[in-house]
Amino acid sequence: MRSPTEQSPRSATRQGARRRRAVSAAAALAVGVMTLGVLAPPVASDSVAPAAAAAGPDAVQRALNTLVRDDGMPAALASVKDRNGRTRTYTAGVGDLTTGAKVPRDGQVRIGSNTKAFTAVVVLQLVGEGKIDLDAFVDTYLPGLVRGEGIDGNRITVRHLLQHTSGLPEYGVHLDDDEIRNRYFEPRELLDLALEHPADAEPGKTWGYSNTNYVLAGLIVQKVTGRPLAEEMDRRIIQRIGLRHTYFPAPGEMTLREPHPRGYHRSPEDGPLRDFTEMDPSAGWAAGQLISTNSDLNRFFTALLAGRLLPAAQLAEMRTTVPVGTSGLRYGLGLTSRTLSCGGVYWGHGGDIAGYETRGGVTDDGRAANVAVTSIPTDEAAVRHVSEAVDTALCG
Repeated sequence: MRSPTEQSPRSATRQGARRRRAVSAAAALAVGVMTLGVLAPPVASDSVAPAAAAAGPDAVQRALNTLVRDDGMPAALASVKDRNGRTRTYTAGVGDLTTGAKVPRDGQVRIGSNTKAFTAVVVLQLVGEGKIDLDAFVDTYLPGLVRGEGIDGNRITVRHLLQHTSGLPEYGVHLDDDEIRNRYFEPRELLDLALEHPADAEPGKTWGYSNTNYVLAGLIVQKVTGRPLAEEMDRRIIQRIGLRHTYFPAPGEMTLREPHPRGYHRSPEDGPLRDFTEMDPSAGWAAGQLISTNSDLNRFFTALLAGRLLPAAQLAEMRTTVPVGTSGLRYGLGLTSRTLSCGGVYWGHGGDIAGYETRGGVTDDGRAANVAVTSIPTDEAAVRHVSEAVDTALCG
């Protein structure tokens, strides 16, 4: 749960995030500039086709090998689709540090704040149906709910929520690792925790990443539809485009349903890796609860950019971005764009949650790539290497 700076969105406040790394568990996005503890890297495993392996690892495989060998990631996975629709999957490292088990090809991972893109799509579908107005105030749908020091739901619009320009404070930095890992949170509890703190900024004045925005967006979906967010997401997106390995965990569901690499977490950041595979993801909810695979994420973002999930007007709104500092990243409505070394940009989101980080996206000409690692990078070089692996996959 961090905020987009150098690599892709992660959580907005660094001081709390440094002390309580489980904030990453709730939502998914920010660049941690910290010291990576020493981990003897497992031997990298090449999962590309045998002919390619015989010729030596290609650039994507080398990038994943670097993440394991040099950056201490227990495992790295990637799925890459080229302009012609050919897909290749890759793995490096080991799926379980205790047993040495192989990394499942295209295994399930917690995708953290990529969930925000799904939530934004549901909101924008409802906009297209005339049930939500992007420029209506939050109080139109949740009257009297959003109040606090410098906070008024009569001044914050739905657009502000989706674009992180509401000025609402982040709730995740006020939770610790064990609390996030073991406790079930109702969405209103997360919102109430945020509203105990003053606004970070005036609505509409500045960009500031806050998971609170997407908790509110999810609550608006439920109020407007009269149905749980998970059901709306499943009906409107997951089933619609055939995401066979993507789901919103049920209340109290702490495991991953399909083959997956185990996820590891450092807390404190200079401490040893701990197995964080089993956890209650409810602290992420609409901001970071989904489980998926790299290939399903590619399918989702490809369908989204191809206009299969939103009418043209709403997709254009989603792609209308504001700059995120000087990082080169731009943020739209639950969708980011980043420049590529080979020219052009790619569209996606990215996500961190204790145990996993996912990065990637799609280009306008149909290329797609997603990379996952099984521990959140806490070192500048590792953060850069994940970003470079995505760039390598899309530019290769």
